[in-house]
Amino acid sequence: MVTVPRLVVAAPASGHGKTTVATGLMAALTASGLSVSPHKIGPDYIDPGYHALAAGRPGRNLDAVLCGEELVVPLFLHGASGCDIAIVEGVMGLYDGRGTTSYGSTAHVASLLDAPVLFVVDAAAQGRSVAAAVAGFQAYDQRIRIAGVVLNRVGSDRHEEILRTALSELGIAVLGVLRRDDAISAPSRHLGLVPAAERAATAVSTVDNLGAAMAASVDLAAVVGIARSAGSLAGRPWQAPVRQVSRRPIVAIAAGPAFTFSYAETAELLTAAGAQAVPFDPLHDPQLPHGTAGLVIGGGFPEIHAETLSGNEPLRRAVAAFDGPIAAECAGLLYLSRELDGHPMCGVLDAKAAMTPRLSLGYRDAVSATDSVLLPRGVSVTGHEFHRTAVEPAAGPAAWSYDGRSEGFAIGSVHASYLHLHWAGHPEIASRFVQAAAG
Repeated sequence: MVTVPRLVVAAPASGHGKTTVATGLMAALTASGLSVSPHKIGPDYIDPGYHALAAGRPGRNLDAVLCGEELVVPLFLHGASGCDIAIVEGVMGLYDGRGTTSYGSTAHVASLLDAPVLFVVDAAAQGRSVAAAVAGFQAYDQRIRIAGVVLNRVGSDRHEEILRTALSELGIAVLGVLRRDDAISAPSRHLGLVPAAERAATAVSTVDNLGAAMAASVDLAAVVGIARSAGSLAGRPWQAPVRQVSRRPIVAIAAGPAFTFSYAETAELLTAAGAQAVPFDPLHDPQLPHGTAGLVIGGGFPEIHAETLSGNEPLRRAVAAFDGPIAAECAGLLYLSRELDGHPMCGVLDAKAAMTPRLSLGYRDAVSATDSVLLPRGVSVTGHEFHRTAVEPAAGPAAWSYDGRSEGFAIGSVHASYLHLHWAGHPEIASRFVQAAAG
């Protein structure tokens, strides 16, 4: 049994301020001298970037759909090892899970973690009705304990008094009140918040402002007390399976502002499988890391940086000439194509990519369509798709089969598709990829 003080930050729906409160709490508690373990429920890559800035350690995802519910506690304990407190930001509304179910929801993960919930409510357009809303969420599932509320976007002292009175009659503690403040917001675009890695100093300033706002407006001692009320957890911390290889190959992992979508466990799995995981920045680095034997190009926003990526011709030529295994997801798929929105890319794939008005979003149950550097043919996985681009042709030979169609490319030692996977849910991927890189 392991005891980790912890709480889950949830809300009635998206847009109520979960990221604001969770990131601000991480920053404020870190500034107070506590070591904070930051977590995000669901497949989101962007929020963990802000969490990492706030806490000074990697933001880690807890996704029961991508990894299986049996890995939620081990992955949590792995990330929280040695920390004083863990803050877990939820996804969407408290009970919103996959499809018509609550599987993978904030409530599902909070239940698996046996964690109290700090409920964030945007109160801008309501008064006493806030108590009815909170009471309904609490009553919906008795396994969920809403231990306190933070009220967001409160308009005035009088508004605050109305809200506090209604919630006190319900017996729910108000742990904080946030007024409307543009200084604690982050800019958004077509796929959500702008990643922290793209904003550099301004992202640091935003996180600092969030921390100051929480320290001034939220009862941090009460928050810590709630987290410490969580009981012990049964389970052991997750560990990446260790493998032996004939030599220790260098696996280069795309990073920098254009490729910000990566789970922390990916590099850990590659390292445990015998590789040296080395980051590189396709925007600025003229060559791949010396001795690169494998290439992992994850997700991000190459469409925002297409001109600069295209302008780095030396690296594009190096990628085009690379003959080792390549694993590319979403942004990586676009970068390997001939062109993106008319800008020349690497040309590893005989395909063209372009922005579209259509959002492709959601979990996908897929089957590997052929033997590849990631998996043998016929293996079932669950991944996540999140983009507003299209590639023509969409497949050939296909990497995956899902939703009645073929998608992506599995050609020789190249595997490229739109599907994001959490490799902790399929650790054999890292082992197979490193074996291919080791030769």
